Amino acid sequence: MDPLDAVWHFGNLFLPAWGVAALMAAALKLICRETVSGMRWRTLALWGGVGGSLGLFAALMLLGADGTMAGYGLMLLGITVTQWGVSYKR
Repeated sequence: MDPLDAVWHFGNLFLPAWGVAALMAAALKLICRETVSGMRWRTLALWGGVGGSLGLFAALMLLGADGTMAGYGLMLLGITVTQWGVSYKR
């Protein structure tokens, strides 16, 4: 695998986590306006993306493969827990 293929491979591995984190941050800003009024959308999306990436990495280490339903469940758990922790720590 050449370096460009490696970049695309890792990018496609973590793209679902960052995409879902961005969508969840937007939904959180719309639904819970008073709770996250002082937070920026970018902050919520960043922490959600990091948590989702860690969830995907944990699924890859535990299950040995990516793209499984359990792996995506861990990704969603990572996104949800980090965004909840950042938005409700006040």
